Amino acid sequence: MPQNITIKTPETFSFEHTLLSHGWYDLPPFERSGSGEFSIVLPRGRGGKAVAVTVRGSSGCLKIAVDSSEADRKGVIRDVRHILRLDEEFEGFYEAVEKCRAVHWAAEVKAGRLLRGPNVFEDLVKTLCTTNCSWALTKVMVKNLVDELGEKTANGKRAFPTAEAMAEQDEGFYRERIRSGYRAPYFVELAERVSTGELDPESWLKSELSTPDLKKEIKKVKGIGDYAADNLLKLLGRYDCLALDSWVRGGFYKKHNRGRKCSDKKIEKHYRQFGEWRGLAIWCDMTEDWFFGDGRRNGE
Repeated sequence: MPQNITIKTPETFSFEHTLLSHGWYDLPPFERSGSGEFSIVLPRGRGGKAVAVTVRGSSGCLKIAVDSSEADRKGVIRDVRHILRLDEEFEGFYEAVEKCRAVHWAAEVKAGRLLRGPNVFEDLVKTLCTTNCSWALTKVMVKNLVDELGEKTANGKRAFPTAEAMAEQDEGFYRERIRSGYRAPYFVELAERVSTGELDPESWLKSELSTPDLKKEIKKVKGIGDYAADNLLKLLGRYDCLALDSWVRGGFYKKHNRGRKCSDKKIEKHYRQFGEWRGLAIWCDMTEDWFFGDGRRNGE
């Protein structure tokens, strides 16, 4: 028998703008199952069995359906709160964008929360799958990882693989079955380091290191450069890195520089006013059209 759980949400929470905040919703084991609803398979770790949950946004709350009556209720609630970032405070961000017409829309609709996986390891591997390739190939790699190595639920759905499961495979497996290309040895090394306890990505969530120092630690993972580290930092709740790539730069040129290329220093100067929130400000600025299309500009 399934379990049904209700979680109250903060007044500053928007289900739609969190779910669609970036491409993670389009990667397994996430599945967007309808308007205002998504499903995901949650890993339970050693001794536990993965469970499938469906999360539906409602007025002032979330409605969660869990596929197993034996699933750890507290664990499911903890993971959903983490995924949708219900315990993060965004008042400082809304104050920072209040006087900026280009980004004020985020405060109006309570955007800013960036969807993430139930654990940092999943986000780290997915981030590695986004480097130096198309989004289509990212989707192929992530789907293959889930299909090949993810633990099954009672109804046959699969969770994202654990570090232990990934560590059991060799480079050939990742090249041939996952289609990971140059990432194959990186997957092997990362999984081995995490499974043996040498590396603990989950500790980054509560790290007392400064953002630049934490970024250095993240970049010690082979295959993770500046851009990937900046994006992962946002999922850890650190928003003072811009994470500039060709797509973000192109969006800035079009929106703020009449379509002309400019230096990264000019982009950095433009968002300096947002202080510790500048990385989130640029992301909301560049993704405004995802929610409003071409009919709305500069918060109007």
